[in-house]
Amino acid sequence: MNWLLPEYIADALPNEAAQIERLRRAVLDLFRLHGYELVMPPMLQNLDSLLTGSGSDLTLRTFKLVDQLSGRTLGLRADMTPQVARIDAHLLNRQGVTRLCYCDSVLHTLPASLGASREPIQLGAELYGYAGVEADLEAIRLLAASLKAAGTPASRIDISHVGVFHALALAAGLDEQTEAKILQLLQVKDIPGLVDCCAKLAEPYRAAFQRLPELYGGGDILDVAARELPALPEIASALATMRHLQAAMPDLPLSFDLADLRGYHYHNGIVFAAYYPGFPSAIAQGGRYDGVGKDFGRDRPATGFSMDLREVARLASGCAPAAAILAPYAAGDRVLTEYVAALRAQGEVVVEQLPGTSGSEGPLCDRRLVESAGQWITQAINKD
Repeated sequence: MNWLLPEYIADALPNEAAQIERLRRAVLDLFRLHGYELVMPPMLQNLDSLLTGSGSDLTLRTFKLVDQLSGRTLGLRADMTPQVARIDAHLLNRQGVTRLCYCDSVLHTLPASLGASREPIQLGAELYGYAGVEADLEAIRLLAASLKAAGTPASRIDISHVGVFHALALAAGLDEQTEAKILQLLQVKDIPGLVDCCAKLAEPYRAAFQRLPELYGGGDILDVAARELPALPEIASALATMRHLQAAMPDLPLSFDLADLRGYHYHNGIVFAAYYPGFPSAIAQGGRYDGVGKDFGRDRPATGFSMDLREVARLASGCAPAAAILAPYAAGDRVLTEYVAALRAQGEVVVEQLPGTSGSEGPLCDRRLVESAGQWITQAINKD
């Protein structure tokens, strides 16, 4: 059965492909209006550069192969963010702020979740060269605007800060294995497991780790965290950053979850994730990842977000196929040919009926061209 595709790989048929393309254009146009420049990194890259620095977390998700020209190991990208960071740091090499965006397929060795595609279409925006919270604010606002433009407005945007956990782990003197175990338990909010894992830790860190899964909700949870977590400078700074974001975006559905530590080994500041009603996981996510360009020669602050456009397209309200006009086969009729060209220039879909066909193939035709008194006119097709 050579027509079968690999598991978790699927074609995009006409209606889905049209929806994806419509949303791609809408969101990339939105990015352009905010000053983000489009880049198109290659699908294939030398593995060592593809997995350099922050990209090392992608090792198990990356398909690998040998280049028959050079003998080097290549990788099929699993995430475009490290590639875009390479472009900023090494190719553009600009001073000051750079805003870049992208949209293309990536490939995963395994699906990220049940039902997810192994070939997502990753769409995202990244801001380089500015370390202040204002850049995070811009990224979150742009994420919200992007989802709204796509027809999937966020019902909730969760915000966290990896500095809280990092400060606790450092102060508690956690070894690498214990830190990884506590991090895993926090991510799934396994409170009984967390209690057992933290049993030998000294106070106040044992209580703080056990309290983190319960520190989620509205802005008041930040005040609770300030009272109940150890008074460490990094924690105070993280809470202050989150308060700033809350105050600056009263119009967005923000919430806070201090145990949401996705990308802990990748991000080093604010992290955020947007949710859509009825969808079990985040529809878009991002955060700050300063220093991402260090291995490419420039240590640059960075923040941004991405989403799977295929996933968003499935959730967005479907767009009806464009109505089309059925035209007779021109057969050298210059007047008809020019009239069809004029209709297409106006944005009309015109399908030329090939000789011997019924005209029912392809796009839905609700009108036809007919000749009347020596002129071509558009006439509705009676479906009865």
